[in-house]
Amino acid sequence: MLDRISKENYYLDIAQTVSERSTCIRRRFGAVIVKNDSIISTGYNGAPRGRANCNELGSCYRDTLGIPRGERYELCRSVHAEANAIIAAPREQMLGATIYMCCTSPEDGSVMAGTTSCMMCKRLIINAGIERLVVRDDALTFRVINVSDWISDDDSLGGKLGY
Repeated sequence: MLDRISKENYYLDIAQTVSERSTCIRRRFGAVIVKNDSIISTGYNGAPRGRANCNELGSCYRDTLGIPRGERYELCRSVHAEANAIIAAPREQMLGATIYMCCTSPEDGSVMAGTTSCMMCKRLIINAGIERLVVRDDALTFRVINVSDWISDDDSLGGKLGY
């Protein structure tokens, strides 16, 4: 009998491939929205259409200022992967969907474990009606996050920055 990859890792492999389109020089993210085993949309992090990307500029403003991950995203040139995937998807298709996400290193493409959505993207995911987030931690390991937990555990009230 042929061994098959799990559906979670199948979609996470696609998210990892999508991350290769990222233009961020800090972290490359890829996101895939899936509903009823159909891919609804994909997204990766990069500057808005028509604007120069950080990889083209050769610098990151947040890096220059020494801003840690998860903080001060209003200073970031990029639209995040989750936001780009949500922008590209019809609302009715996102209701009850799952978003798969992978973060990779711009230096060597290795998976960067322990990441999750920032506060701004959490709000977008909640309002889009997406039910679950599945995040890759390595080639076979992932975490499943129920979006409803973000509603009851409102991180915007605690003053804790980052992720």
